Formats: sequence, structure tokens, C-alpha cells
Amino acid sequence: MAEKQMFRVSFLKHGKVYEMYCEEVNSSGLWGFLDLSGLVFGEKDLVVVDPTEEKLRDEFEDVEVLSLPMHSVLSVEQVKIRGQAVIRDRESGEKVTPFPLSPPGRSKN
Repeated sequence: MAEKQMFRVSFLKHGKVYEMYCEEVNSSGLWGFLDLSGLVFGEKDLVVVDPTEEKLRDEFEDVEVLSLPMHSVLSVEQVKIRGQAVIRDRESGEKVTPFPLSPPGRSKN
């Protein structure tokens, strides 16, 4: 049995860089779009949960085919193993956490 292919796709969405994994990347039937299917996320029942991956899962869990405008796609890379799906700041490249690190109204003193 042949090993499944895995792709890491980086694209712009709402001013952030999304890095996600999928099993298939194809030209879309829509002109100027790229279709991603077989989106892959980490295991739901892990003890340690990454909030960024959970946000991506919540946003894309029921998506069968994600059609991206070609001008928003930064890279498509075939990889051997799935890494962690992340959302990065477009300017700094730093990982964006969907939850605040300290409660609002409290100083870090």
C-alpha cells in the first residue's frame, strides 16, 4: 500500500499567515483558485492541547475542500510527516495565540 502524501500549505487570511496540512492539493475548477482537501489536524483526545490547532480545527473541521485564491498562497510543500498547524503574524512571523496570555485588566507586575 502506498504511503499517503502530505502537504504543508502556507497562505494569507485576515492579515495572518496560516500553515496547515492536507492530503491533496489540486487546481480548482474555479479560475485562479487552488483546492486543498483532506485537511489534517492533531488528535482531539491528547492530554496537551495546542490552542492554535484547536482554533484551526474549529474553523475548518467540517470543510471538505478549501478553495484558496492563488494570490493568497505563499507556499505548498510536500512533507513526510505532519507538523503542527500554526497561525503566524504576517509581519513578525511570531506564532499567534488565540487566547490572551494574561487576563484583561491585570498588569504583569
